Amino acid sequence: MVSYIRTNPWRVLVTGVVVLAFVTALNAEAIRAGYEVTSLRLFPSAERAFAYGERHFYASNPTAYNLPLANEFFLRAETLDPTLPYVHHELARISFLRGDFASAMTAINIEIENHGDTEPNAYYVRGLIEGYMGDYDAAIADYKQFLRSYPNNWAGVNDYAWVLLKAKRFIEAREATAWALQYAPDNPWLLNSSATALFETGHFSEALAAAKRANHAVQNISEAQWLQAYPGNDPSVAPQGIMSLKQAIQNNIHSIELKIASSAVQSQ
Repeated sequence: MVSYIRTNPWRVLVTGVVVLAFVTALNAEAIRAGYEVTSLRLFPSAERAFAYGERHFYASNPTAYNLPLANEFFLRAETLDPTLPYVHHELARISFLRGDFASAMTAINIEIENHGDTEPNAYYVRGLIEGYMGDYDAAIADYKQFLRSYPNNWAGVNDYAWVLLKAKRFIEAREATAWALQYAPDNPWLLNSSATALFETGHFSEALAAAKRANHAVQNISEAQWLQAYPGNDPSVAPQGIMSLKQAIQNNIHSIELKIASSAVQSQ
């Protein structure tokens, strides 16, 4: 027999209201975006084009987030004023998100040439690009440059540790994550990186403890926190990103436990 479950009419009503509100917000956003495009055609302004681009590149506002449109606004700003601070920085970030590392590198190099002394974040972005391109020594140098200005920035330290691990400079990665964990002791990204560094330097028990702490901490990560850690990413991928982080931590725990068990057998 097929069981019958009565639908809650209030739930249907609330769901309908939520959907209607979301559709209304999308329509309002489309109207506003159209206004922005028209406004720039009539009254060109590099600063306003950049501000429009930022609004559509802000992951915390999912109805406004539009990577192609943000890119168009940044390109318009670049055309109007190629020396505008951060315009090539943002173009580099968008190219990076699209996987076009060559274009990303070209753009961030222009930004550093124009404003490098006043924009430490540009070195962070270049380090990220270099890391994905496999140029770990260059990435390490650029992360160090960024961290001179922001030594306690946990995300910067975590990405610095990532390229150190890729370069097999495990002791330095262990030291870097240990430093940052003084300021962010419950950060799952840092704890997971620390676990990897501890594992690679033979500190298996400490590695397992760090990985388990990471596993506990990641259970409380919200989509807003994930988007804050990955600014500029499409808000719709936040749930998948959180699941990937959880899976990476679980994989670390499994690998460390296997190593500890194997070491115990070999010592008998």
